[in-house]
Amino acid sequence: MAELAALTMPKLGLAMTEGQVAAWHRQEGEVVVAGEEIADIETPKITAAYESPAAGTLRRKVVEPGETVPVGALIGVLADPAAGEAEIDAFVAAWRERFAAASAAEAPAAPEPERVQTKFGPIQVLESGPEEGPPLVLIHGFGGDFLTFFLLQPLLAACYRTLSLDLPGHGGSTKTLPGADAAALAAVVGAVMSARGMQLAHLLGHSLGGAVALALAEREPERVSALTLVSPAGLGPEINADYIAGFIKARRPRELAALLATLFAGGESLITREMIEGVLRYKRLDGVAAALTAIAAANMPEGRQAGSFRHVLDDPARPAQIVWGRQDQIIPATHAEGLPAHVRVSIFEDAGHMAHMEKAADLARLLGA
Repeated sequence: MAELAALTMPKLGLAMTEGQVAAWHRQEGEVVVAGEEIADIETPKITAAYESPAAGTLRRKVVEPGETVPVGALIGVLADPAAGEAEIDAFVAAWRERFAAASAAEAPAAPEPERVQTKFGPIQVLESGPEEGPPLVLIHGFGGDFLTFFLLQPLLAACYRTLSLDLPGHGGSTKTLPGADAAALAAVVGAVMSARGMQLAHLLGHSLGGAVALALAEREPERVSALTLVSPAGLGPEINADYIAGFIKARRPRELAALLATLFAGGESLITREMIEGVLRYKRLDGVAAALTAIAAANMPEGRQAGSFRHVLDDPARPAQIVWGRQDQIIPATHAEGLPAHVRVSIFEDAGHMAHMEKAADLARLLGA
């Protein structure tokens, strides 16, 4: 009997229950390499690449572009050329039968975000992963929220106790700022860690969140075991000031879509209507405009980044790695140059500012997940 392998609808996020095959990049009869991007999967939040879990020949597309199916459903079959059509038919029928039986059992509930009370006000967090796992705190960038890690956090939660949070002025957290610079925001992260019993944690910060992670490592070095920084602020003066100003001012879907497209190497093809609507709903909340304006003024005055945290990376005793998308249009990847030799630098050639979304699996592998 020929060896056959199933391609299934991936779970791209803790709360994802179904997805749509947006496009296939390989035709039936073409050879597929393990890890190759062979399809695009559309979720309400983003369109993401699907990497083949195995090598073989794509013998059957079970799901066509535009079709939505549950997570775990069969979408395609890999097999060697010797496999007959009847054998593939039997494989598909058996898989569907097993999937239907498994779906009848109640699936475990996905973790829900909570609001943690701190002296700075309520902060929304999402925690997942084993309680006994090493703590890993994820800090988003300007204008984002904990959902920016919806692709990455489930991968990391396999071996880490992960906690993502909404910074003040963002998402479901208080819109009252304790201060607008990175140090003030870092104090909030520290307070959340204390509230959740995390005295020591690995910090993963994206963009502004990278500067916040560095600021916490500077002010409370005994609380930071390691740093992973994705396109971080705080390592150089340049930043796309037009994007920052445009994000604060954007009110219409079309202008926001054009702005968000600059975050990704894949451009507007990765932007969904739900993503745009979600950002616009957030920006209409009371206090958001004032908070974003204050954060931009404190951290990016006159279109340049304020100060530098490069010195925080000088300590060879604390593991640190920098991840950047070569096509970043917000903060240039050249800021990763000239760092101490012990700092590991990884550049993803076909990613932009949101490398943690465009290359979630690759980033998870760098973190050992």
